[in-house]
Amino acid sequence: MDYNDDPGVTDTRRKLWRRLDQPGHELSSLDIGGDGAATLRGTAVFAEGGEPTLVAYEVTCDAGWRTSTARASGSFGSQAFDVTLAVDADGKWTLNDKRIPPVDGCIDVDLSFTPATNLLPIRRLALPVGASAPVRAAWLRFPELTVEVLEQTYHRTATTRYAYESDNGAFRAEIEVDDAGMVVHYENLWKAE
Repeated sequence: MDYNDDPGVTDTRRKLWRRLDQPGHELSSLDIGGDGAATLRGTAVFAEGGEPTLVAYEVTCDAGWRTSTARASGSFGSQAFDVTLAVDADGKWTLNDKRIPPVDGCIDVDLSFTPATNLLPIRRLALPVGASAPVRAAWLRFPELTVEVLEQTYHRTATTRYAYESDNGAFRAEIEVDDAGMVVHYENLWKAE
């Protein structure tokens, strides 16, 4: 299906990224409906730990850019996988229908294999230049396929730039985005083509 065939979609953005830290590419699409709800879809092919990897994903969020569901499926080497994360109205999360209380209360999902999910807190927070905000994300680690809390901070340093840090400052990177909030350059990791 061409995403533009959906009559409820009022805006579609696409990005093709190249990985900078290992072989790989990703195509991602952001569809925003007339009600403001959004769907982020993508397909990534890369080498993870020397293993050929294919991941297709879909993240849905409400008009406030709060994650509702996230699904990732594909193969890592010869192993197939299919995982679904969901969060209910009370902020309780599940992974493949099994509760994961440590991430309860998280608003955003962060899929570790893609820069696409940085869009979610960027759009939700709508920080003015010079402002910072903490984010507590439900982080899907890959290839482990485990979920844990990832404490993050976004600091908007310019109209299209953010200083990002996680793991209590152990990881830091500059992120550049387009006017929709989609990453165009994620320092040392991804670059739009």
